Amino acid sequence: MNTFDLDGKTVWVTGAGKGLGRTMSLALAKAGARLAVTSRTEQDLRTLAEETGPDTVVLPGSVDQPGFADDCVRRLGRVDALVNCAGISPVFTRSESLSDDDWHQVLRVNLDGTYFCCRAAGRRMLEQGAGSIVNVSSVHATTGFQRIAAYAASKGGVEALTRVLAVEWADRGVRVNALAPGYFATDLSDGLMNSRWGEVIVNAVPQRRIGDANELAGAAVFLASDASSYVTGSTLRVDGGWTAH
Repeated sequence: MNTFDLDGKTVWVTGAGKGLGRTMSLALAKAGARLAVTSRTEQDLRTLAEETGPDTVVLPGSVDQPGFADDCVRRLGRVDALVNCAGISPVFTRSESLSDDDWHQVLRVNLDGTYFCCRAAGRRMLEQGAGSIVNVSSVHATTGFQRIAAYAASKGGVEALTRVLAVEWADRGVRVNALAPGYFATDLSDGLMNSRWGEVIVNAVPQRRIGDANELAGAAVFLASDASSYVTGSTLRVDGGWTAH
């Protein structure tokens, strides 16, 4: 069980201010990681750091901004693991009505931002000869659902990127995997779950419920730690059976 221990490891979590990113950050800190946390809202990060301890490095900013990821890695020095959780929610509209701006915004944050952080952290990990990257995808990378074209495309791209980087970097000690959550109870999902779509979503989950954020924590620790040392290029789905159904 010591392989799950992250003591002495520096783990950078993007999208850490709220929701699933915040929950995963707390779990990684509990496993012993020295955290570096990123979000566009600095106060959310300061609040998180009060819980994770004085060694937490706060790196406010937006992952889609050119140069931001490189600056973060320079500040950190060593990066043992990266959890790419930063992203924006779907623009919930029919595909024929989706504007160019909405399409590009979702792709820019969810896919471009993920790549920028992978590239910056990956370069440092390759120098170190070791590291683990966890890209947060979605069940919608592989299953169709209405009105989320840009979001689904961005997450499909994240999984394709994950496989390519895993193959390129495997022989140099860097692992790259994806974590694909289903629907979880967060502030971002409340509006959707309280709409007429809530019942549709729950009925599509074989467990007939959405997840609790803490049910994702163990998967994040597993993929970030040496417990998954022979796992790379994979997508771990934590979805109550959604994808299988």
